[in-house]
Amino acid sequence: MGLPSTDWLVRPVAPIDEAAASAVLAARFGVRGTVRDLGSQQDRNYRVRGEAGEYVLKVANPATGTAELRAQCDAVEHLAAALPGLRLPRAIPGGDGDVVQPFPLDGAELSCRLLHFVPGEPIMDSRYLAPAVVARLGALAGKIAAALADFTAPAPDRFRPWDLRNALDVVEALAPHWPDRARADRVLSAARTAYALVEPHAKDLPVQFVHGDITDNNVVCETAKDGRRMPVGVIDFGDLGTGWTVAELAVTCTSVLHHHGAGPASVLPAVRAFDAVRPLSDSEAAALWPLVVLRAAVMVVSGQYDVLQDPDNGYASAALDREWTMFESAVSVPAQVMTAQLREALGRPLPQVAVVPAHRMLPDLPDDIPALDLSAQSDDLHTGRWLEADAEAALASGRPAARTRHGEFRLTRTTLDTTDLPATCALGVDLHLAHPLEVRAPWAGTLTRHADGTLELRGEGPVLWLYGIADPAASGPIASGPIASGPIAAGRRLGTVAERDGGHRLGLQLSTLADRRPPRFATPDLAAGWLAVSPDPTALITGREPEEPSADEDLLDRRDRAFAGVQEHYYDEPPRIERGWRHHLVDTQGRGYLDMLNNVTILGHGHPGLSDAVHRQWRRLNTNSRFHYGSVVELSERLTALLPAELDTVFLVNSGSEAVDLALRLAWAATGRQDTVAVEEAYHGWTYASDAVSTSIADNPNALSSRPSWIHTVAAPNSYRGRRRGAEARRYGPEAAARITELAAQVHRLAAFICEPFYGNAGGLPLPDGYLQEVYEATRAAGGLCIADEVQVGYGRLGTHFWGFEQQGVVPDVVTVAKAMGNGHPLGAVITRREIADAYRSQGYFFSSAGGSPVSSVVGLTVLDVLRDERLQDNALETGGYLKRRLEELAARHPLIGAVHGSGLYLGVEFVRDRETLEPATEETAAICDRLRELGVIVQPTSDRQCVLKIKPPLCLTRRSADVFAAALDDVLTHGW
Repeated sequence: MGLPSTDWLVRPVAPIDEAAASAVLAARFGVRGTVRDLGSQQDRNYRVRGEAGEYVLKVANPATGTAELRAQCDAVEHLAAALPGLRLPRAIPGGDGDVVQPFPLDGAELSCRLLHFVPGEPIMDSRYLAPAVVARLGALAGKIAAALADFTAPAPDRFRPWDLRNALDVVEALAPHWPDRARADRVLSAARTAYALVEPHAKDLPVQFVHGDITDNNVVCETAKDGRRMPVGVIDFGDLGTGWTVAELAVTCTSVLHHHGAGPASVLPAVRAFDAVRPLSDSEAAALWPLVVLRAAVMVVSGQYDVLQDPDNGYASAALDREWTMFESAVSVPAQVMTAQLREALGRPLPQVAVVPAHRMLPDLPDDIPALDLSAQSDDLHTGRWLEADAEAALASGRPAARTRHGEFRLTRTTLDTTDLPATCALGVDLHLAHPLEVRAPWAGTLTRHADGTLELRGEGPVLWLYGIADPAASGPIASGPIASGPIAAGRRLGTVAERDGGHRLGLQLSTLADRRPPRFATPDLAAGWLAVSPDPTALITGREPEEPSADEDLLDRRDRAFAGVQEHYYDEPPRIERGWRHHLVDTQGRGYLDMLNNVTILGHGHPGLSDAVHRQWRRLNTNSRFHYGSVVELSERLTALLPAELDTVFLVNSGSEAVDLALRLAWAATGRQDTVAVEEAYHGWTYASDAVSTSIADNPNALSSRPSWIHTVAAPNSYRGRRRGAEARRYGPEAAARITELAAQVHRLAAFICEPFYGNAGGLPLPDGYLQEVYEATRAAGGLCIADEVQVGYGRLGTHFWGFEQQGVVPDVVTVAKAMGNGHPLGAVITRREIADAYRSQGYFFSSAGGSPVSSVVGLTVLDVLRDERLQDNALETGGYLKRRLEELAARHPLIGAVHGSGLYLGVEFVRDRETLEPATEETAAICDRLRELGVIVQPTSDRQCVLKIKPPLCLTRRSADVFAAALDDVLTHGW
């Protein structure tokens, strides 16, 4: 590759007076207007606002010949024909018809062009890029590469520093100019290593004309409804020339790496999208990541060189930090690992390495060693045991020997209350022993004993790393004497397994990486890549082939085939959640999530008291409530004791929908009428009757138009965005009362009025003061019963009161409760007065097979016990109040937050695009939820406008977790979604 003349080291064009630019603009193109310098690394670019439109005047660096400039314009026209929807900077001919015009400057003659200004915004900052945006970048690069495949033009006859075929030359030429020698040497070493990985594939890499700079700041974007900037065009064809086609993708991928929260795995959507448009060959896939490293290296040294040559070039200076960030990210993972990860993302097979020991490592160890289950589905790691430091040793305790599984995502490595992705995938195995056993070399090789006691054995195959071998005292027939670093034979004694945590543990790991010690665990996003270079060492201790781990990649497809589609799931790409503990969830890759959504599990997930109570009762008896047993009586008494004295009779059912359905039927039976008044924008259930009073268009877009004729509605008492706002909200009560009175006159009498006593479906808004007093009085005057739907807001969640209706100072005739009542077990209740309950006999008898069963009753009793004993209502008040203050602090800094609603741990953060018009930020809210999930927080939208984060965590939420949630939301609102 001989290094050419240093003439290619281009100096930037000196600053040009804007008056001079205006003069040339008028003389050559007949355009007059204002001119503003846009900045550039080597050329001079000016935005022109003329009478007939907007343009960009580009004054080319003298290193770029006129033939190249015309080729760039021809390429734009070629793309315009091939990709008519793509926004492009098409050239405007000068007065003589040529797109390239002379630009006299200080006695020299430069070249310039006038291009149509491409509307849109580049992605100039380092904010977070969502996978959808990254994929769009990759697809755009793929489309342009495919469209330019048949483009022809005279090839530039100069050395092109941005052509990645020349990357190593550029780095070797410019690195010596960098004053920071440590960084310069590091970049040079990385570039040499990367080029060595590309070189074997170079002859197989297709070459064509490429744009060469499809990056975040060379695309123009439109802001989508969700607030994300989506690429719709491309600018700056200054690097157009021949090059490896895959380099187009490498350049794009490199530009992703400096964005907030980005890592090597962040480029995968771009790679998949590029491959879908222009398929990558195996050689291109192998060269891609080394080319990313080379691109980052070239950017770093070129940027430093440009600043040295032109210290006043603010454009170049501003890029230095992000260029270094790209390089750091590119080299943070070995290229072999990323290449395997890319192959996995593209659905290509990964290399397999056979492990064949020449000698048993532990001759005294039996072949049949049980494997510990350390996964998220392990039955042995219940009730938070997995959080204990010695959890793995504790599981192995009492067994002569036990091993862990290679490639398993260990629950014991899960971290909570952090937005960082934990390293949970085991790249090796551990062997737990009750007694020490001797360890022998499985094959011949060179042994290195490191200062920390780790042994490294290099032979003909992968490198073997051993952790936990004690001082190798001499014994045995094969060898005697201490084992020092150096050559050893197969079967040579290495030592004995060291004691740790009251037992003996040996760690084994294989690696095909020759230049480094591998990590022992990998994060899930890079697990496939690391596993590809970390063969399974199980055969070294068992003498047999390891079992293949079960795969569940098609589980979502199976769900879609067997489970009714209208039973939707959260998220387009949902994590598989198989474990919960307190206010956290864990997926099968060991990622912990802060659960800010689950109002069903009011006590928290996996509560040991509840689990034990259910276990005891199920072993003893479970049947239906027609039998006579104690728990159903005790639960009914406990419920009535929590309510005003007149609410003395209980029905037990299975869900909130059933509870509301029964409450309405009770009202119909007690009054002999059916006309019912409901509140707009409310949700009460899915049964016929509960759906009839559900008016939320978020759950049913035709909710209002499809109501039965006996359902009547009153305005949603939304004090933030309803018909009456702020102080005017006090009018909701009188207006609703007047409406009820009017309805009663029309239909003679009413059966019931139903609403949540705290406006849950709207996002946790309190009802205006006195609202229920006025509405209940009007309802009763019209002969109707008042139903308080406490399914979502009751059971202490509001903090200030156990029941929502208590905040309004009223007593309903019927109360419905579910969700929290069973902590996830199907359990609900209707509590009313005796005479109302007895009236149901006119409809026949009532029976629920599982409602009030012995197990369900014990569940209900245990939930009440834990709520009381663990002071969870008090925690809702204290921690909920603290969280609300944190959220209000965010609202003061982020204009997207229109309001923070709620009480206790029933909160809502409402997002608006404009605080005056209150235009709902619906799409932004969904995107924010997706980004929060990436950060380890589960939350979802609510309200008819789907623009409110519903915050209803288990009542065991801690202040620390509240801080984590607030910080994560702050991160998203600050850096993007």
